[in-house]
Amino acid sequence: MSTRRLTGTLRGYRVVPGLNKQNVAREAMAGITLVTIAIPLNIGYAQIAGLPPIAGLYALIIPTILYAIVISSRQLVASPDAAAAALVASSIGGLAVAGTDDYAALAMAQAIICGLVLLLMSVFRLGFLANFLSEPILTGFVGGLALDILVSQTAKMLGVHLDSGEEFVGKLVGLVTGLPDANGWSVVIAAASLVVLLSWRVRLPRVPWALIVLVGATVVVATVHLDEHGVSVLGEVQGGPPIFTWPSLSIAQWLAVVPSAIALAMVTTVEGLLVSRSYAEKHGYTVSPDRDLAAFGVGNVAAGFTGSFSVGSSTSRTAAMDDAGSRTQLPSFVLAVATFFLLLFGTGLLTSIPSPAIGAIVAVAVVPLLGIEKFIRMWSLDRFEFSIAAVCFATTIFVGSIAGIFVAFVLALVNIARRASNPAIDVLHADGAGSGRHKRLTAADKTVTAPGLIVLRPAAPLFFANADVVVQAAKDSVSAAETPVKHLVIDMEAVTDVDVTASDALERLRTWLADNDITLGFSRLREAITPRLRTLGVLGESDRVFSTNREAAAELRIDE
Repeated sequence: MSTRRLTGTLRGYRVVPGLNKQNVAREAMAGITLVTIAIPLNIGYAQIAGLPPIAGLYALIIPTILYAIVISSRQLVASPDAAAAALVASSIGGLAVAGTDDYAALAMAQAIICGLVLLLMSVFRLGFLANFLSEPILTGFVGGLALDILVSQTAKMLGVHLDSGEEFVGKLVGLVTGLPDANGWSVVIAAASLVVLLSWRVRLPRVPWALIVLVGATVVVATVHLDEHGVSVLGEVQGGPPIFTWPSLSIAQWLAVVPSAIALAMVTTVEGLLVSRSYAEKHGYTVSPDRDLAAFGVGNVAAGFTGSFSVGSSTSRTAAMDDAGSRTQLPSFVLAVATFFLLLFGTGLLTSIPSPAIGAIVAVAVVPLLGIEKFIRMWSLDRFEFSIAAVCFATTIFVGSIAGIFVAFVLALVNIARRASNPAIDVLHADGAGSGRHKRLTAADKTVTAPGLIVLRPAAPLFFANADVVVQAAKDSVSAAETPVKHLVIDMEAVTDVDVTASDALERLRTWLADNDITLGFSRLREAITPRLRTLGVLGESDRVFSTNREAAAELRIDE
């Protein structure tokens, strides 16, 4: 290949899609903003997960680079987030003691399995499974994790010690009983941090207040030596670049983290794909869900091999990059490089960071995840949806995150079955009669009916959950008719599938109609399912098929 041709090929391949000479400076500045946000948060999220701070920083290097190369989204930021950190802590806390080598190895193994699950979902195009986690389910689950985090961070801000591995109730009891032993200086640092974070960020939202709080609090603690007065500090942070390693665990230990890894994969899928799609639609570029899943998979596997823990999408950081005008993944590369140099030369700067300040930063980031406004909105719009969110919330809080995910999927299936089992059914009568639960005939509809004819229009696939409902609607409409019914036509336009249970139900309907001297017909059949209807016996030899309801009315009127 000639030099000119090779150069053209390299120019055609963009590691950072959307980057050009006009926006490179803006993207680089957005990257600096991302550095100031991500480093303090990742230190806090690592502590939530029960891991050393360096585990959170390692996630910002190799996993971030690989993710940014593979992802189709130009803006979605990947990183450990609060929900994932809480899920890691709650799922591994019962398997090993936080701070031990086994605990760290389990977190790494969990990330690797999570990544493999995401890669398999990408290969087999299983992203649709994320649709089972509806907004109420996700709101309840994430809200429960957020409340658990908030309790632990409140304890950190007050200087109250909580035992690692405690469930929510244990943490809450420990916080309340520990209030008399709260450290005054810790309370002052946390209060000052909250004032800065909550008041000034509204007036000047683009200023990196989290970094300012962290630096300011660290300077105060180091100057006055508040660590000698009971203020907890980060302590020595291991330096150096990430090293590839393999979690040394038994087969039983690997299997023990499989359920939580699958739960992490599902949460990552739901949040990641939704946020990716929303920003793509907002700014007019295309994304590939399968490629995004692969990016999350690669990022998680890399996190597991480099001493970190599970990574997912960060809604808050993505929103911050959007506000900063970023439309590429360059900020992620800037973040990775800056973190790498911090680990090489700047870990000494992290030693005196006070825990109350970290607690305040994480608490402010977590409060929106409680979903209070969403709960209020669901209460006003749909009490059943609210109850689903509330059950997921309570299960996650009082039973655990894995149980919360399990209950979420069960509730999703119940919700689907509830909706599918009671489809909309239009019943068109020439005389306008009909049962109260079905649509009555309008003047326009009379053009498609005839005396003695009923047109039944189910607006859903016919399957085991709704077959008897549709059949009963047909019988009720016949019984409620003011004039004798001679013909029943089922409008199949909205019926995309029929299963064996539904075919048996329709056969029973055919027999019932025949016993009452009523013929059965079908209109507007879809070509794609017609062969299946004949195979199942839904279309009998004597059944008539019409292209439109008007044609059915005309032909049956002539027959009369």
